[in-house]
Amino acid sequence: MNISKLEKQLGITFNDHALLRQAFTHSSYVNEHRNESFSDNERLEFLGDAVLELGVSQYLYRQKERLAEGDLTKLRASIVCESSLEAFARELNFGEYLLLGRGEEQTGGRERPALLADVFEAFLGALYLDQGYDVVIQFLKKYVYPKITTGAFSHAMDYKSKLQEFVQKHRDHSIDYVIADEKGPSHDKEFVAQVVINGNVSGKGIGHTKKEAEQRAAKYALDTLED
Repeated sequence: MNISKLEKQLGITFNDHALLRQAFTHSSYVNEHRNESFSDNERLEFLGDAVLELGVSQYLYRQKERLAEGDLTKLRASIVCESSLEAFARELNFGEYLLLGRGEEQTGGRERPALLADVFEAFLGALYLDQGYDVVIQFLKKYVYPKITTGAFSHAMDYKSKLQEFVQKHRDHSIDYVIADEKGPSHDKEFVAQVVINGNVSGKGIGHTKKEAEQRAAKYALDTLED
């Protein structure tokens, strides 16, 4: 494991390199090196899960003042779920640094979603122990919070229903959704949706599916109307 490369990539220097190494050590690697004093990352994963949940909860509580407890819970769940953590780990190329046993390596463990999600949590646990909670928050501000801001998890919220309820409560207007544009190749297409309220375009959203684009358009319109 190239610790210096990882530290340079992240802009973080660990005080305890053994702790950082442990965060990337899978149990299969430990099982094949029983004569050496290696520890796997499972306990760090347990700690990192709690640290991440607190960090995300804190952010949502402060930034999403209009959301009720149930909606906050749904949104948090979509951020800390396995598929999201896997995506964070892939973006940071954490798979490159995993220490795996030969069998796990040969069966594609380096690309396994669950292992990538686990190593992301384990890294947060190690970062918390080595640098403290404030540094973890700075890390989340750089790699996690911006995706919440840009609506990467808007699929977890039914903004279309919320917009329908808002408009019916405040105005007697009709709501329609229009796919205004499609961009990109078929395997990586982006859709541009517009929400039209009483004949006027009130919001626009972009997503990799029509549903995602419409949800983002509804969120934009809802934020504008509530303001």
